[in-house]
Amino acid sequence: MRLPRTILAGTAALTLVSAAACGGGGGDAQRPAGATALYDALPDSIKETGVIRFAGDSHPPYRIVANDGKTVTGIDKELQDALGKVLGVRTEISIVNGLPAALSGMLASRYDAFNGPVKDSAEREKQFDAIVWMVTRTSYLIPKAGSAAIKSSGDLCGKRVAGTAGSIVEDQAKRLTEWCTKHGKPGIDFMGLADTNGTILAAKSGRADAAGMTESAALDVLGKEKDAFTYVTQTDEQGAGVDRLAMLVPKSSGLGPVMLDAFKKIFENGEYKKIMDKYGLQNVAVQEPKMNTAATP
Repeated sequence: MRLPRTILAGTAALTLVSAAACGGGGGDAQRPAGATALYDALPDSIKETGVIRFAGDSHPPYRIVANDGKTVTGIDKELQDALGKVLGVRTEISIVNGLPAALSGMLASRYDAFNGPVKDSAEREKQFDAIVWMVTRTSYLIPKAGSAAIKSSGDLCGKRVAGTAGSIVEDQAKRLTEWCTKHGKPGIDFMGLADTNGTILAAKSGRADAAGMTESAALDVLGKEKDAFTYVTQTDEQGAGVDRLAMLVPKSSGLGPVMLDAFKKIFENGEYKKIMDKYGLQNVAVQEPKMNTAATP
């Protein structure tokens, strides 16, 4: 039996009222059961999708990309999963071709964050909030089969060094070049490449005499290819120091302060220590996460 149009209209109206009462048209519809104040503080755009989108280049042991070019394992995946859990949202990683692509992608709102880990600098803090969660030193992998006689970081003067373009390694290489010229030696010839895998291949193939990367990344490679490389580490005298490494989040998104609180939570619940211990990163762990530390001595 066909219902009168007036009854049908009334039924539709009731359905709309019911949906509105349940929050069907707003961000609250996505609010997960048991959501905390951290979830409530997230930007509406993230609550609506239920996902934080990370950009990431290939950078073992932080991001180990499978042959399919999509599946990612490593420190970054585990850290993001831990952050997503306390925030009450999913996380996903899109593989990009290096740091510039990650930065421009965030500014274009294609991604919400990038966990390099990348150096916290005053220049980057103009556009991004930087949540510092570890420190590092720069090391250089030396192919055992190479002809270059590199026994210490000072022997890199005048040599070709591959590193990720725009990364902390490039900054460190500039400081090392300054040390070289100060001591009457030629500066290093830096080759900026897209990612860590590319720098390792450059050293293996002989295009570069060494591959520069974070010390944790160098130790990861040595663990997998013990017979292929040796390594040297840049000294404080050569401008290494201890750099603060961070996750970057666009300031315009409002996600930075919430992400800082999420980091504090995984420090409190032990997930941070668990991940750092698993990957042997105890010597570069920090006592607490901080945001925008570039102006801090």
